[in-house]
Amino acid sequence: MLTSQRKHLILEKLARDGQVMAKDLSAQFAVSEDTIRRDLRELAGAGKLQRVHGGALPASQAAASFRERQALRPDSKKRVAEKGATLISSGQVVIIDGGTTTAALIAALPEDLDITVVTHSPGIALALVSHPLIEVILIGGKLFKHSIVTTGAAAIEGIAQINADLFFMGVTGLHAEAGLTTGDYEEACVKRAFSQRAAETIVLASNEKINAASPYAIGALADVNTVVLERESDARLIAGLQTAGVTVVTC
Repeated sequence: MLTSQRKHLILEKLARDGQVMAKDLSAQFAVSEDTIRRDLRELAGAGKLQRVHGGALPASQAAASFRERQALRPDSKKRVAEKGATLISSGQVVIIDGGTTTAALIAALPEDLDITVVTHSPGIALALVSHPLIEVILIGGKLFKHSIVTTGAAAIEGIAQINADLFFMGVTGLHAEAGLTTGDYEEACVKRAFSQRAAETIVLASNEKINAASPYAIGALADVNTVVLERESDARLIAGLQTAGVTVVTC
């Protein structure tokens, strides 16, 4: 079998099963595990998968630019964002993470919603300038241009002063085994810090994030309280979320 054919079959199995193990692939294709690991390295280098210990998971779109990620599944983002907006009540302090799905959340907030929003996203803050009743607290720090959010020690220090009702966490990957992941180490640290300052953490999981993984772990599925996703999302992931004690809200 040609290497290209084997890689194609690996990707097919990955799409079907949600993960592949090097040992199983070695037996299936009657080649050494070293050969399989080389295949996985090359596929990971091409952005086709995310390597993990012993095998690989589907790759997220974390490396794509903000503009490119905005163009991914906009209808799915809009649906989960609109559902997420119904979970917010007037009078609350709400942390809103940066990201393309949380940008859709801002667009879905009703005009009569009276809340305080805490964010480290200049884009989220600017989008709320014309909102009549929403007070905005912008967390400072070093601007991470890829995601247009602040990170670093200054951001962590500012976050430590907040006690919020809700945190809408942005992720680039949501996987039953890999948990919650993102594409940058500093972003993952900021997301964990925000989550620790909120009574409830909510993830808006548009379809491109389902069963995908990125290089940096934010936490396990059990570290969030609620996940909003579409009804037709993978049943195995929904079962994994429910087993972890996470409330699943569908739209």
